[in-house]
Amino acid sequence: MSLNKIVKTDAEWRAQLTDLEFAVLREAGTERPWTGELIEEKRDGVFRCRACGAQLFASGTKFDSHCGWPSFYDADPGAVVLLEDRSHGMVRTEVRCAACDSHLGHVFPDAPQTPTGDRYCINSVSLTFDQGGAGEQA
Repeated sequence: MSLNKIVKTDAEWRAQLTDLEFAVLREAGTERPWTGELIEEKRDGVFRCRACGAQLFASGTKFDSHCGWPSFYDADPGAVVLLEDRSHGMVRTEVRCAACDSHLGHVFPDAPQTPTGDRYCINSVSLTFDQGGAGEQA
């Protein structure tokens, strides 16, 4: 993972992202459940941040939690930052890309069937999938 933070203006992010991608990644929005293109993705590969391309999750950590969004039980080391989120009248743990600070989703400690017990509930629109890919973005 790159040690350099990726910093862009809102105008630069808007030029790069669709309206929905910007709303989720840069404004901490949420896509509607069951609408994401990566919910059923089961191939070997890596999931990357749609905004910056940083590698976030290995396909082997993905599992079906039946929540309407792609779920993972662990992130790649150093790939994400966890922040307390007190929006919407509740306390949750927000997941952000460590490289570009984009909002990815939330993590919940409610997956006892996984090795970590965690469920990273991630917006599909926040991710891209690289089949068979590993390592840093080129």
